[in-house]
Amino acid sequence: MAKLYFHYATMNAGKTTMLLQASYNYRERGMSTMLFVAGHYRKGDSGLISSRIGLESEAEMFRDGDDLFARVAEHHEHTSVHCVFVDEAQFLEEEQVWQLARIADRLNIPVMCYGLRTDFQGNLFSGSRALLAIADDLREVRTICRCGRKATMVVRLGSDGKVAKQGQQVAIGKDVYVSLCRRHWEEEMGRSAPDDFSVLSAPEV
Repeated sequence: MAKLYFHYATMNAGKTTMLLQASYNYRERGMSTMLFVAGHYRKGDSGLISSRIGLESEAEMFRDGDDLFARVAEHHEHTSVHCVFVDEAQFLEEEQVWQLARIADRLNIPVMCYGLRTDFQGNLFSGSRALLAIADDLREVRTICRCGRKATMVVRLGSDGKVAKQGQQVAIGKDVYVSLCRRHWEEEMGRSAPDDFSVLSAPEV
């Protein structure tokens, strides 16, 4: 039976590269894939999934209110879809996550979602919350903090290079995101003083 998968991580962990590689593997074997990417901050109707290492692929965009089950079902009627891939899955609405689950359950097509778990304030995104609740398979994509520990959080740096402690959950512009372990995230967010901790122990990844 097909499943709904959620691959989650912090920024710059290689999620998009994994997505594009997995889609390529399907297509290399003569199978058809359908790719979606968030269109919340993109203009026009054509989407593009691109990774930091230069891989890219055209994709359909999804926005709030879109019925993803209907779109995949319609496409599947004309051209068999063997797997659905969703990048930036944290931007999905809760109902859209259920639609993806129905694609797996009723159309028997695997759905692979890739996205962030939490925002820069440590709060779950709506799509991530729903995926963590109902996905059949949860897979963490790991990256490391500057100290060598596993990074589980992210901070947002504004155009002035300072850590943002308030603001909208999604900000598109010159902001930069940095992945950190929980300890250093708390320090950067001003939730705990650096000298409250003992000397760093060996990295735990």
